[in-house]
Amino acid sequence: MARPAIRLRTPGVLASSVRRGRTGRAPQRLRSPRTPDTQADDRRSRVRHPRASQRKEGVRAMASQSDTARAASHGLDFGLNEWVVDEQRQRYLHDPGSVDETWRNFFATLVSPAAAASLPASAQHHRGTDEAALKAVRVAALIHAYRVRGHLMAGTDPLMARPAFAHPELDIAAFGLNDADRAEDFAVDGFAGHTTMTLDEVLGALREFYCRTAGFEYMHIQDAGERRWIQQRVEDLQRRPDRAGQLRILYRLGAAEAFETFLQTKYVGQKRYSLEGGESAIVLLDALLLRAIEDGVQEAVIGMAHRGRLNVLASIIGKSYGQIFDEFEDAVDIRSVQGSGDVKYHLGAEGTYRALDGGAIAVSVVANPSHLEIVGPVAQGVVRAKQDLAGDQGEPFPVLPVVLHGDAAFAGQGVVAETLNMSQLPGYRTGGTVHVVVNNQVGFTTLPANGRSSTYATHVARMVEAPIFHVNGDDPEAVDRVARMAFDYRQTFHKDVVVDLVCYRRHGHSEVDDPSITQPMMYERIDAKDSVRTLYAAALIRRGDIGERQVDSARRNYQDHLERAFAETRALPAPAPAEDLPCADAGQAATQRTATAIDEATARQVIASQTDLPQGFTVHPRVLPQLHRRTATLDTGTVDWATAETLAIGSLLLDGVSVRLAGQDSRRGTFGQRHAVLTDRRTGAEHTPLNSLSPQAASFAPYDSMLSELAALAFEYGYAQARPEALVLWEAQFGDFANGAQTVVDEYIASSEQKWGQRSAVTMLLPHGLEGQGPDHSSARIERFLQLCAQDNMTVATPSLPGNYFHLLRQQALDGHRPLVVFTPKSMLRSKAAVSALAEFTQGGFRPVLPDDTTDPARVSRVLLCSGKVFYDLDAHRHAAGSTDTAIVRVERLYPFPDEELAAELARFPAAADVRWVQEEPENQGAWSFVAPRLHRLTRRAVDCVSRPEAPAPAAGSARRHGVEQKTLVTSAFQ
Repeated sequence: MARPAIRLRTPGVLASSVRRGRTGRAPQRLRSPRTPDTQADDRRSRVRHPRASQRKEGVRAMASQSDTARAASHGLDFGLNEWVVDEQRQRYLHDPGSVDETWRNFFATLVSPAAAASLPASAQHHRGTDEAALKAVRVAALIHAYRVRGHLMAGTDPLMARPAFAHPELDIAAFGLNDADRAEDFAVDGFAGHTTMTLDEVLGALREFYCRTAGFEYMHIQDAGERRWIQQRVEDLQRRPDRAGQLRILYRLGAAEAFETFLQTKYVGQKRYSLEGGESAIVLLDALLLRAIEDGVQEAVIGMAHRGRLNVLASIIGKSYGQIFDEFEDAVDIRSVQGSGDVKYHLGAEGTYRALDGGAIAVSVVANPSHLEIVGPVAQGVVRAKQDLAGDQGEPFPVLPVVLHGDAAFAGQGVVAETLNMSQLPGYRTGGTVHVVVNNQVGFTTLPANGRSSTYATHVARMVEAPIFHVNGDDPEAVDRVARMAFDYRQTFHKDVVVDLVCYRRHGHSEVDDPSITQPMMYERIDAKDSVRTLYAAALIRRGDIGERQVDSARRNYQDHLERAFAETRALPAPAPAEDLPCADAGQAATQRTATAIDEATARQVIASQTDLPQGFTVHPRVLPQLHRRTATLDTGTVDWATAETLAIGSLLLDGVSVRLAGQDSRRGTFGQRHAVLTDRRTGAEHTPLNSLSPQAASFAPYDSMLSELAALAFEYGYAQARPEALVLWEAQFGDFANGAQTVVDEYIASSEQKWGQRSAVTMLLPHGLEGQGPDHSSARIERFLQLCAQDNMTVATPSLPGNYFHLLRQQALDGHRPLVVFTPKSMLRSKAAVSALAEFTQGGFRPVLPDDTTDPARVSRVLLCSGKVFYDLDAHRHAAGSTDTAIVRVERLYPFPDEELAAELARFPAAADVRWVQEEPENQGAWSFVAPRLHRLTRRAVDCVSRPEAPAPAAGSARRHGVEQKTLVTSAFQ
């Protein structure tokens, strides 16, 4: 019975144009105008394949020299595809059954007799095959090569006029095949649903699957099951969407285009960062959310930069056109929002996405600044928090994270790699993120040749073995298909997946600049292009799927809807004049509303958990004494820092407050002090004592983070924003390392409430103190945080007593609604002076000012004000010198500045004519510049600063020099 001829075609608007040679070329061609230099760069970029450096080794590994000669004698010359054979050979040597029969036959003939003797017996009996088997192997190698590199010939670029159906590594000659073999039948082991196919049929199927308007990178994935899953879906005859699906795609494209065109007409010259040229992104999001609805996903969270944001808010989130036009008209009631607000293309929103068939899903867009890609880890934190809240409902990963990236930013921003690295870590998993790269093929004015060293903008995603689907934005049906495949992959494997939506940017970076100045040839092509909606509508009409009247009617209806919304906006009253605006809140001290003390029984229950270990659990001999000392300190009145923290967290868990702690080495503690998670010395099993307090207690989630500050802190900020009822702690290994997360501090922690009305009570724990460890392990840069303080936007504290730290944490968890920055100690962790009695935990609360109760106020002529560790050095000197005329007052909370408490304390010393601020840091650093004007207003007198001299670095690099400086500083404070 004759085999039916395989008839393949590509779904979508570009199917016919691909055959006629009008579709795009491979993305690696998207570079600056062709010059000899850039052509050479392109050749070099192709050589930089992950296996390029292994090819020569692959030739040697394929067989011994005699084996290679034997291959040549068979006429087998794989050329540039030696690595394909080498990969199959390595699998064959490990397990002959893991490769196809044709490969087994091939290697059995090539392996030398000496090598064959060492092979498994199952491989030896396959030796001795004929030329037909060798040709079958060549065809199998050809199929494998297309699966690996077919994307390099895919027509994914809507700006290129001709396809690139040629690549030296995919030419049949590179596999020892020629035109005479095209009509010959070969065994293909089920490829394209057949057992045998002619070479021409194989080539047609391969180009149909891998080289049309979508290209697939997935063979870098190590897991064979994942590769097979993708392979089965790629190598499947694709049918066009039904009529309802086509109308849905056309409607989404029409709405997206009409929205952008309307804004371009009505608000000429205003920045909006339009989606024109990339309207298929709306089709992609629509397809993702439809599949999410079908699969029962509860919610989707979208993180994205500013390009296309307004369109997503309107088309996906459901933000009303009237609201968006209000923002263009600047007609928002300024008195109705807290703070100064932000530009419209940075704002977030929450809404409900409603499918055309009536389905719905909650969806939100996370607010973000213009710092590219920083929103990615914030969105991940939001999603993880929502999933943790829904965890007890039994749904695996019920919230879908979607992050839209720019191509230049995805390749250029290091936080992208940091966030990808989070994706499979226990403390950060969100069940897989769908990353959508809206690939405009230009970054502001920079072409790919100058903006990245890789062929694709998406190469960084290969580090986590994420599959990468490249798709032509001018083929919305292919976009729809790829989006569904990406969602299904995420749901199946709970891993990240990347969709590279190759499109273009019709205007410049914003609508007020002229891109033809820097990319004249690109924009000549763009200016001559019809929109994707126009192309798709024409294709549907040409195919007879829809009539011209339906297309025109839909466009008119949508335009009329926009005009009505615009007219309503113009009818709104004018905003309040500037002189009527309320004055900004000058800020006032935070007040404690909830009692933070605990009873003694609770304290003992918490501490008992530290030594109440599972039966047979073996604690490390250096850790066990520390745990036992925690029990003893309650009775001796020497509760140290780590024990106080344990009491705070444990008592909060018993109060029903969940606690999350993340940071580098935070489970043990950088300084070996915390031991929140214990490891069995013999078995490696882990035990978290505070999670065994009570079945009714809330959960404690301590995690060792990856070695990152930027993405890690952004994640915790997002987590705390979505879970305001939890205590969320992020700890830097050393406080200085928070420098790497300065963007998060500036753009989110300090200003999010001012800009977006969003609160996040994230707590930063920053080890701080000058102790001779050099410039990079001393200062957490107190001055930088204080410079950002205004309008009660956060709390900044430097507690010097464990009891005060205990109350501060509990106050943050029970009352806190804004970020907390705590400068935590290092040497004080084990200082015998820095301890607290049990009574400090069972009564009272956080004290922003610690008074000096050891001196007679009437005899005090000098008051030293300080904060943090330096108090203990000053106090030791005072006792050693026998000084009775100096009081030392500790300012434990620097912001909000404790004016009332400090004024009351200073009033106790009527004879104190000399008030000094003492700090370890250089004069131009630390808290001095912040507290100086406040102390002047408070005391109405000159206040001197005792500190190290001004310096560009935080501390000396020599421990000996540090000691001399510290002794001089302390002595000077009493002179």
